[in-house]
Amino acid sequence: MVQDRSTTSCADSTLVGRADDIGALDRLAREARWGKAGSVVVTGPAGVGKSALLHAFLDGDACRHAKVLRGTCEETTAGDSLYALRALLGPAVRDASRDDTACRALLALTPGALADDPPHAPAVQRAFHDLYRLAADELSRHPLVLALDDVHHCDELSLRWLDFLLRRADGLPLLVVLTRQAEGTVLSRGAPAHRALADLTAHRRTTMLRLLPLTETDVAEAVRRAFPAPAAPVFVSRAWAVTAGNPRLLDHLLRELRAEGAGSGVVGADRIPEVGGRVLAHWTRTFLDRRPAWVGEVARAVAVLGEQGTDLVGPLAAVPADVVEDALTVLRGAGLLLPGGRHFTDGSVRAAVLATLDTHTLVCLRTRAALLLSDAGRPAEEVAGHILELPSVSEPWMPGVLREAAVRAGKRGAPEAAARYLYRVLEVDPGSVEVRARLAGALAETDPPAAMGLLRGALAPSVDIRTRARIAAQFGTTCLAAREGSAALGMLEEVLDALDAELGPDPLPADRELRTLVESVLLIVGAHSRSTFAGARKRAAGMAVPEGDTPAQRQKLGAMAVLRVFDDEADPEPAVQCALRAVRSPQLPLKNWSLINSGFVLALADRTDDALRALDRLLRHGRENSAVWTYSLALSIRALVLHGLGSLPDALADARRAVQISEAEQWGETVALPRLALAGVLVDRGEAARAEKLLAGIDPVWRDQYVWSFYRYLLVHGRARHALGDPEGALALFLECGRSLEEAEVRNALYLPWWAEAACVLAELGRAEEARDLAAHGTRLARRWGTPRVLGLAALARGVATPGEKGVALLGEAVQALAASPARVEHARAELVLGQTLLAADDRRGAREHLRAAADLAQRCGALTLGQNARGALLAAGGRMRKMTGSPLDLLTSMERKVAGLAAGGARNRSIAQSLHVSVRTVEMHLTNVYRKLAITERAQLAAVLRTPGVRGARVPRQASRTRGQR
Repeated sequence: MVQDRSTTSCADSTLVGRADDIGALDRLAREARWGKAGSVVVTGPAGVGKSALLHAFLDGDACRHAKVLRGTCEETTAGDSLYALRALLGPAVRDASRDDTACRALLALTPGALADDPPHAPAVQRAFHDLYRLAADELSRHPLVLALDDVHHCDELSLRWLDFLLRRADGLPLLVVLTRQAEGTVLSRGAPAHRALADLTAHRRTTMLRLLPLTETDVAEAVRRAFPAPAAPVFVSRAWAVTAGNPRLLDHLLRELRAEGAGSGVVGADRIPEVGGRVLAHWTRTFLDRRPAWVGEVARAVAVLGEQGTDLVGPLAAVPADVVEDALTVLRGAGLLLPGGRHFTDGSVRAAVLATLDTHTLVCLRTRAALLLSDAGRPAEEVAGHILELPSVSEPWMPGVLREAAVRAGKRGAPEAAARYLYRVLEVDPGSVEVRARLAGALAETDPPAAMGLLRGALAPSVDIRTRARIAAQFGTTCLAAREGSAALGMLEEVLDALDAELGPDPLPADRELRTLVESVLLIVGAHSRSTFAGARKRAAGMAVPEGDTPAQRQKLGAMAVLRVFDDEADPEPAVQCALRAVRSPQLPLKNWSLINSGFVLALADRTDDALRALDRLLRHGRENSAVWTYSLALSIRALVLHGLGSLPDALADARRAVQISEAEQWGETVALPRLALAGVLVDRGEAARAEKLLAGIDPVWRDQYVWSFYRYLLVHGRARHALGDPEGALALFLECGRSLEEAEVRNALYLPWWAEAACVLAELGRAEEARDLAAHGTRLARRWGTPRVLGLAALARGVATPGEKGVALLGEAVQALAASPARVEHARAELVLGQTLLAADDRRGAREHLRAAADLAQRCGALTLGQNARGALLAAGGRMRKMTGSPLDLLTSMERKVAGLAAGGARNRSIAQSLHVSVRTVEMHLTNVYRKLAITERAQLAAVLRTPGVRGARVPRQASRTRGQR
């Protein structure tokens, strides 16, 4: 920042402590001259000195014998195809001989030439080859350094071409140097450019040079250069603390202190916090006061317009275009704006510019900015962002813009943004039922109680009955997220009665759909509370089954399927058919509860592929619409399904993610299912104590009143108690689960097979008669449901309660039935029990066969406790098997282990795909699963995880630590 203060200037702090970084760049430049082509990405937070380091390197000795082409990306040009290459290669193209290649390259760089073409379009690929030949021609004459500053603002095609060049640069004297903001910074315009930059920086010859804030030693050196007298330690430590080691801010601070005559003693140190807080603001105001009025007008227009609408600076400032450019040049020269751009270098600079305006003037300026953007046809959200800054929505056109912005925010999956816009509309029209309903929809997943409050205000008796019916249905599903379903039941029944009275016996199709919607929500809400579950079942039993041709009919089908599952004479087929009809035809938009309920029923009937497809659709919807409550619930249910399939690593990953999401939300403490799902998996993973601790953290208020949490809590807690060596405590919990289910008339044998668990514990305690009674009870229920899984469990329960050969035969029947089911863990358990029974009967050979099968199954499932028990029994029977461990690799499939090992060793995705004879997409999918299961976020962490003690075959080469981001 240039300051007219003194002829004596203090040393620039931006390159203090950067000698090693410049040395690293110099070394890479030398290697490039020797034909080792590569790239380097200089990254770090704003103000850390990336641009200063880049300029120092390019102007240094290392680049003296190379041709240097440099350019800067501007935030406003991220959507301008090949803008960065025009800045970077423009001089080389213009200087090249006018052969056909150069002419075509020049044509490709013409603004707008490839504006609408995707990266793989033929025209783009031809342009890439022409530009490559041009670069190769330069490289044949001398080394070439391509330097691009602020690449996080780059357009996608420029990044794709740089990647194109690097992949063909083996043996060429080329070095590409890029600077970008700290990793994780989102590019200016959407995901394609972000992915292009990720692909480019994942190149195997890319070196990541991360610039860190200055250390206290570095700050001491900068202070030494700035002040002639030695600095007191407290002065240095306070300067370091106030600036957080940011070189640019430190430079401003030291210049200001020096200009005001501060010394480097304790008195100066006391002034550092105050000066550091006002240095930029004070200097900005002073600078603008000393410049012509039009400079300040342009600065204020830039500050108001922000990142969008920079082309409207002139109209907002009411100055001609040439004056705008002059003012921007002045502001850039002062360091207030980024070089070559129209954005302030720091948020405090923008705040200082706006602070010169009184409230009325600022409001008028913001209003004019919003109107200019609206008249220019800018997206509604751009305009709405300025309206939000106003103290009131004062113009008649503003609510319409805010409504449109809310619609667009909803479509792009940004409910929080939609809610902000609609809150401002509600200020203007607080009685609008439509606005309240739309705002409640935006808040339903993130703040259900607030959404309920809004909907209550829209349910006044004076509201048209059809509108009330739609609001009532929305209120009912929102109450489920808020865990206040009882608040909705009476209101839904009242609205349904009023709707029947209004519509008459022969309603129009739209009215029939509306009635079906209310009826479906009434069933869904009633099916959640223990106190209302029986009533919902009776209501569903008296209803005709809809065809399923509309979204509301399918939601009703899903609800009826769930309630039919628990009929006393339950036959899976009618419920399964309802569930399948509820989720058929992916083209028809489905409501969330259609997928939730249908997925549950299909899983219970062992139609697991159909269940997982339904849940995957729901998860996709949750991701795309930021529906966090729905997403967490869907993950929990999928975890339960995967657990039932014996896919414990995947179930563990889903359940962990569901818990993480719920704990981060304000409604998290009201949702028990994620913790129950995780606890169930942990028990089978040999972590029963951790599971019990997790269960203890569930608030009984939110656990005991709901069908889907209370009974599952009793079963999972009982299994944890049993795993911890407390069979009596486990039995009490299992029996309480059964008693409570009987009170609620929930008699599906497979929903929560407490009877099988209790029978096994009773047999273990020597109470065979009681075990046989429970097994007989479970068998009667199991035969009604009739799937191989539940029949296998029934045979297992009878087998453990029956002595002698008859018991062995029943256990063999259990093994056969469960082997025909998708229940891998239960199959392994039946093999274990049969093997133990044969061993007790001294049939060691037969025991070994079943015990080895149990251990193998448990190992593949990741059921650590069961596998260890099987291995111990196998050893006792004279067999051998390697010891099972709690290694992270036990979470991975065999293919995932191979991919992870190769990636940790430094192999790129394409090389891995070729060596394993699969597609690159398949490799990416396996790596995504590996990261999720091992709870890591990047490739570089693989080596450390795979080196965990006890992991067999997990040694990786040392260079794996340098594979961050490689593909």
